[in-house]
Amino acid sequence: MAEAFRPSSVGTIPRLVQDSTRRYAERNVIESEDGKTVLRFAELEGAMMRSAKAFIAAGIEPGDRVGIWSHNCVEWILAAIGLQAIGGVLVPLNTRFKGPEAAYILNKSGAKILLTVGEFLDTRYVEAARAESLETVEMIVDLLGEGADATPWEDFLRMGESVEDAVVAARIDAVEPGQLSDILFTSGTTGKPKGVMCTHEQVLRGFETWTGVVGLREGDRYLVVNPFFHAFGYKSGWLSCILRGATCLPHAVFDVPAVLSRVAADRINVLPGPPTLYQSILMHPDRDQFDLSCLRLSVTGAAAIPVELVHRMRDELGFETVVTGYGLTECSGIATMCRADDDPERIATTSGRAIDDVEVICVDDAGAEVPRGEPGEVVVRGYNVMKGYFEDEEQTRDTIDEQGWLHTGDIGVMDEHGYLRITDRVKDMFIMGGFNCYPAEIEAMLYEHPGVGQVAVIGVPDERMGEVGMAFVVPQPGAEPTADELIAWSRERMANYKVPRTVELLEALPMNASGKVQKFVLRDRVLAGVSDAGER
Repeated sequence: MAEAFRPSSVGTIPRLVQDSTRRYAERNVIESEDGKTVLRFAELEGAMMRSAKAFIAAGIEPGDRVGIWSHNCVEWILAAIGLQAIGGVLVPLNTRFKGPEAAYILNKSGAKILLTVGEFLDTRYVEAARAESLETVEMIVDLLGEGADATPWEDFLRMGESVEDAVVAARIDAVEPGQLSDILFTSGTTGKPKGVMCTHEQVLRGFETWTGVVGLREGDRYLVVNPFFHAFGYKSGWLSCILRGATCLPHAVFDVPAVLSRVAADRINVLPGPPTLYQSILMHPDRDQFDLSCLRLSVTGAAAIPVELVHRMRDELGFETVVTGYGLTECSGIATMCRADDDPERIATTSGRAIDDVEVICVDDAGAEVPRGEPGEVVVRGYNVMKGYFEDEEQTRDTIDEQGWLHTGDIGVMDEHGYLRITDRVKDMFIMGGFNCYPAEIEAMLYEHPGVGQVAVIGVPDERMGEVGMAFVVPQPGAEPTADELIAWSRERMANYKVPRTVELLEALPMNASGKVQKFVLRDRVLAGVSDAGER
């Protein structure tokens, strides 16, 4: 019997593209949001070669960094694979960044080229970049060719027409599995963003595992709402489609009616995202007007998930498979995963168990593993752990210890079967009267209230107790819970120290482009004294 195909056996991303071009030739690999661009796998290698030639003509050498600051689009993918084909290193930038934030990452990484767009969501990216002091950027390319003060993408591609195929082929052959494929910068919630270095081999091995566990199949139609600048949209998004012969349908902005319309019209069957994505869909009053019967696979995580949400995703949205997982940029975006046959409670209340060939444990302050069932810091060791922070040896040593354990800064509890439950970030935990309070745990309990659609809990200063909990709640459509009611309900179900002392009702929670709640915005709101909080 022939051995099953293993995508990681090709070694590098450009060789994967070459292999998938042949393996899935007649299938579509990318379909644009406007429907004007449909690219078949048979055309993918040629598109990669054309892009690669342009980067060679622009002087990009192996190891050189190139930034992409753009929303999800076809050109993003073609630029990335062309760059990686010749040994260049991809540096994605968050589309929510302002000019100074983008400049910091471009300068820190030493990026030679910036690929961006003229305007997106009222932000003029080229203009914002031109306004900053970019120390190493030699060229700005406009991926959509909108006439901004930048080289249009098609003109950039034409620059490479004189480069011979043999030159590109030699560059592709020279790329080794252990070379850097990308540098993804952390969110900077604990200081300046740090550049996480990962290799071709790590990416391919990790997402061969990811796609295998979730069950991504040849011919699947995958709506990638998660932003490409994040591992969820890049590695478990478009790259996973290339790995398994699925069709990637990039989606620029999460808007519930637009997503529902596209699911129905384009017969989407794979729709990963953060829990807020599914909660927003379930809360939308016009959801029943769309045919969602094609949906099969969802992958979520990164936040507290009510058990009821998993049931509703299956019963009301029609997902056959709901999978949760846990990872962070520093471990290639993947560390633990639930399995498709896990029950809804385990899927909702844990982040799964360690993926193959990776170790995950919870440790105390001295680095010793804590007993199962006891909280400790989550640490990870294995092939997926980053090579380090770019040009930051001190931070690397602070994060990866001498035994090779990556210290995540997350608090977790592991059960006797190895399933991990993330209780909180070390930095998010607050102490009330000597008791450790984990916001994610309190949020999960508040989700059990029928009037709570979304919730975020933070610790706020208190003269007597040091810190107390404050909850920000978005009600379910049609529900009108009051702050007093929610506090009284909590007192009946939670230990006193966990009960939020104040509740504020909001129309929406502040989110970043990845769909995560921006708790620092909520903290700033409290410090600024603008909260319209409920009774203490």
